[in-house]
Amino acid sequence: MRIGDAVSTYPSDEAIFRTQTQKVWMGIFIATLLTFPFVSSPYTLFLACLVGIAVISATGLNILVGLTGQISLGHGGFMGVGAYTAVWLADNMGMGLALSMPLAGLLTAAVGVVVGLPSLRVKGLYLAIATMAASVILHFIFVHWEPVTGGNAGINLQNANIFGINLNSDLRMYFVVVPLAIIAVLGERNLLRTRIGRAFIAVRDRDISAEVLGVDLLRYKLMSFGLSSFYAGCAGALWAYFFKVVTPESFPLDTSIFYLAAIIVGGMGTVLGPILGAIFMTLVPEILKILTAVVVPILPNAQVLLSPVRVVVFGALIVGFLLYEPHGMAEMWRRTRRYSHLWPFKT
Repeated sequence: MRIGDAVSTYPSDEAIFRTQTQKVWMGIFIATLLTFPFVSSPYTLFLACLVGIAVISATGLNILVGLTGQISLGHGGFMGVGAYTAVWLADNMGMGLALSMPLAGLLTAAVGVVVGLPSLRVKGLYLAIATMAASVILHFIFVHWEPVTGGNAGINLQNANIFGINLNSDLRMYFVVVPLAIIAVLGERNLLRTRIGRAFIAVRDRDISAEVLGVDLLRYKLMSFGLSSFYAGCAGALWAYFFKVVTPESFPLDTSIFYLAAIIVGGMGTVLGPILGAIFMTLVPEILKILTAVVVPILPNAQVLLSPVRVVVFGALIVGFLLYEPHGMAEMWRRTRRYSHLWPFKT
């Protein structure tokens, strides 16, 4: 049973991995990620790449909503900006992922800062409506700016590469997406240890008090929008490189709701929450789809009859988390760890 953690310096107290046990488990986790693509099926490798992209995007939204308390329904539109920018740079400028993705993230961050301008005057539901309006405007641009976006037909990515390596398989994309997802999560974790991260949390908890204490609300709100949008733009670029085609229907309003639900289910304001939420939101529909396929031999019309049921079950799971575990799956994981630390005594 763990009885205490003795730390004598601030750096050791703020360390990401505070015990040797945590370092060992992280080493096992990294080794598992490295061996996974060589023992998995093509389908599970495909899902792993989707989960990695979802983790990056959900982590970015968590910075805005979970850490800074700014509601956003424009995340899908920001991903679309990153995807279209990356594809255009790759096809027209000959840039690989190493250049097109950061540039797509920076352009998306600039768009996010512009969208975040109303955040100083409005908050809550009004800010959600403002960001949703921005998503609608971006979708309109995707449809009608045909010389750049290709209109409803979309555009294809012809030059999917990084450092001259052709990204023509899910295996190669896996070793691009997963390291970037780890970097994104570590970036959010380190953000919490900085002055900027503490300012974000102060704005979330009590923005008026934070302003009285000297926190520049406009600066940090816009910084949060920009950083969140940068994550979304990078995730959108990876999505474009993964599927090699982008259309206006690739990032509808449902995408924004998807990621908002992911951080709610996973646990807003935590580092682990977006990871668990992204895994949950990506895999549960696939599991329900597999269960439906199992019933098809018994009930030939099961695909038609149970297709709406999948949506109902999926929504019921989300509502169940909101009702019975509002702090998300991250809190469930914390309770499990606390129980194992104190066992056999009661928590």
